[in-house]
Amino acid sequence: MTKVISRSDIEVGQELPAFSRETGFAVWNRYAAVNDEFVPIHMDDEAGRAAGYPSAFGMGNLQWAYLHNAIRDWMGDGGRIAALSCQFRGANTKGMTLTVSGTVTAVRDEDGTRYVDLAMTVKDQEGKALAPATATVAFDG
Repeated sequence: MTKVISRSDIEVGQELPAFSRETGFAVWNRYAAVNDEFVPIHMDDEAGRAAGYPSAFGMGNLQWAYLHNAIRDWMGDGGRIAALSCQFRGANTKGMTLTVSGTVTAVRDEDGTRYVDLAMTVKDQEGKALAPATATVAFDG
């Protein structure tokens, strides 16, 4: 069954459901295979340590993908991502659990489209923000 959020039910302050994933080599390897991103710092602990981290670390764009997943899970088939911006401020190393959270910050209607602004972040299991983000979702009709 396809989830469709009702545009009339969206309010400022509403929280998106959390989206969580545990990171590690198996996840990074699958992501690298799809995106041809077999970079040593993501595949080899020695290369990660040489870059100043305790081990190999995950791709920033994987955190970007998790932001997309969280938005798509929330909006269902009723909306489209009109804008997404984030800043990578921390790496995800093996065994971390990353959680994406988001809150509706504004709702506005323009020419028959409802635009919903979101404040989002990707955090590690200790609550450290790795990628703060903003997004706008458009609900047409």
